[in-house]
Amino acid sequence: MAAMFTCCVGCCGDGGSGHIPLKEMPTVQLDTHHMGTDVVIVKSGRRICGTGGCLANAPLHQNKSYFEFKIQSTGVWGIGVATQKVNLNQVPLGRDTNSLVLRHDGSVYHNNEEKNRLPANNLPQEGDIVGVTYDHVELNLYLNGKDMHCPASGIRGTVYPVVYVDDSAILDCQFSDFYHTPPPGFEKILFEQQIF
Repeated sequence: MAAMFTCCVGCCGDGGSGHIPLKEMPTVQLDTHHMGTDVVIVKSGRRICGTGGCLANAPLHQNKSYFEFKIQSTGVWGIGVATQKVNLNQVPLGRDTNSLVLRHDGSVYHNNEEKNRLPANNLPQEGDIVGVTYDHVELNLYLNGKDMHCPASGIRGTVYPVVYVDDSAILDCQFSDFYHTPPPGFEKILFEQQIF
């Protein structure tokens, strides 16, 4: 018994805190390894400016994901979901099967086809918050917390949040600590190891 106590004190008591450090979960943010060549990412991976697109660093593995974008400066921009095969140097996105995006003009594009459109009197302006829900089938859009009833679908495979900018647009990404409460059943993006 004394030997066991000595081992415990020797291993945990004198030499350290006795706690095993847990691996800190990564933060969902824009991924500087998956962005266009003329894109600038600042504010700890939350703000995009320049020209081109960028994926987030976490795929949408869970059933119901929610994320937001704040329009800091208007211009040409788009937000939605995309696979890692998307060409992040070619804006606007939505021209091929690898992206499904809301464009600054209120149109929602996938595979070079307009899938839906925001109501004309609800186009996002500077300072507005655009929320996005995705459930592996359908993308839905929210403007300042209000459901725009503008569903779109068609993209297949593993997708990531995507944002693109051009013509002086600046957007901030919000992957947690949202401006608006996510719709029922939807939550922030979880890394795969957080799901299980």
